[in-house]
Amino acid sequence: MRFLSVNADCFLIELASLEETLALYNKLHTMQLNGIKDLVPAAKTILVFFNEIETTFKTLVASIQTIKIGSGVERNVQELIIPICYTGEDLAQVAELQGLSIAEVILKHRQSVWNVAFIGFAPGFAYMSSPDRPFTDIPRLAVPRKKIPSGSLGLAGQYSGIYPKDSPGGWQLIGTTAEKMWDLERKNPALLLPGMTVHFEDVTHQPTTVSVPQQVTRTVEPKQSMPLFTVTAPSLQMLIQDEGRFNQTKIGVGVAGAMDVSAMHSANRIVGNPTPTPVIEILNGGLKAKMHQSAVIAVTGAISNIHVKFSDDQKADFESYQAIALDEGDEFQIQAPTAGLRNYLAIRGGIDVQPVLNSASFDSLAVLGPEPLKMGDTVNQGQVEVSNISNTEIAKLHLPKVGDVVELDIVMGPRTDWFEVESIERLCQQAWLVTNESNRVGLRLSGEQPLQRKITHELESEGTCIGALQIPPNGQPVLFMNDHPLTGGYPVIAAVAKHHWDLVAQIPADCQIKFKKMTEFTDFENE
Repeated sequence: MRFLSVNADCFLIELASLEETLALYNKLHTMQLNGIKDLVPAAKTILVFFNEIETTFKTLVASIQTIKIGSGVERNVQELIIPICYTGEDLAQVAELQGLSIAEVILKHRQSVWNVAFIGFAPGFAYMSSPDRPFTDIPRLAVPRKKIPSGSLGLAGQYSGIYPKDSPGGWQLIGTTAEKMWDLERKNPALLLPGMTVHFEDVTHQPTTVSVPQQVTRTVEPKQSMPLFTVTAPSLQMLIQDEGRFNQTKIGVGVAGAMDVSAMHSANRIVGNPTPTPVIEILNGGLKAKMHQSAVIAVTGAISNIHVKFSDDQKADFESYQAIALDEGDEFQIQAPTAGLRNYLAIRGGIDVQPVLNSASFDSLAVLGPEPLKMGDTVNQGQVEVSNISNTEIAKLHLPKVGDVVELDIVMGPRTDWFEVESIERLCQQAWLVTNESNRVGLRLSGEQPLQRKITHELESEGTCIGALQIPPNGQPVLFMNDHPLTGGYPVIAAVAKHHWDLVAQIPADCQIKFKKMTEFTDFENE
């Protein structure tokens, strides 16, 4: 076992095989060591998140080093049979690569037992491995497809996987299924979970049947919902966000949530809401709305002027970070920021929104949560308990403006040793431009000299954290943010320290980033 630094509240355990990884993952789940918050298993690694108040990296390492992993893996008692129509467009290519006929590929695949190892890439996307090892490693496509239909069965390396929704991907497609891998209407949205055993049934030549879902009658109490305001002019992006979606990694769902959490908390305190109350995250100002009833609002985060046109045609301008009382018929507009990038709009009493998997956050990668707001949408009044309004909230000093150089602290690891020494030094010596290809998934950075890898073979998928600096083959870093995929296949050289995540949320395109090494790469190896 190796223990590799990732960030202040997480580290990576590297093991020798998938079997060892799953065995340790099961042990850690059973033992429930003090302070561990979440575990993200992958091919040969486990990403461990912990509570910094309750424990430390070194304490957990010492405890985990004493665990006898053993060779056996406790499997989930649940077995599933998934019908497959083996007509995938890469079936002939896979057969040629394996030196088999198409019929032999199908036979080997369906006669093998497949175990769900871990969930990654997308919610409900299960990486299934077989102890029978029916195939030699199957390469991904040289050029990934832009769209693979949901239900497509693909092969890559030693894994089988079924795409839960239409998405880009590079796996070799050998079939399809009508089974839904991901369905929010189910009690357990993900059909496949780690530990399950899967058998594939060949239905290629069977007549297609349409199953009629059983109707379930539900009694829904009528809910009184009062219109609060209507969006009359949109911003580039208007998303409902709260603190995020926790403890859902088992089904492949990340945290999401407000990118600038401290600004979200401030907005809620200013209007008297509990700090976790959902708010509206607004990209680069522009949101204009007309009130349907009286309310108290606050705008925080990026520094913006809030222009108000009252129902009697009087006009006024308000600064951010203050409570603004509005009446029916009043209109307000959040103008483009003079510093920063994202505004947070809170309304006293909150907004009426339906949580998805225990969170009101919209995840732009997983496409989960309340839909983004658009022009003409009406936001309804929430019913959260309110308290006294805070008048002590202040804006962050020196929020970045276009063209600024922003300094970010980084923690080295977990794959620092995959890079040339010159590239490790270059990471902090060189300025990195924030490109326009940046969003809530991550900031794409561009430097004059790309980073060079020392270890060039493919990295098997492993868990990543918010702030991770993943280095794709072009050597230009991608700074992962709230909506990043749970697992990634490119090495992570370092991660932005937690105390600078809110700042990252406010960096506009065309700023430059200078990284400052805060913690060296740590590598504990079990003797």
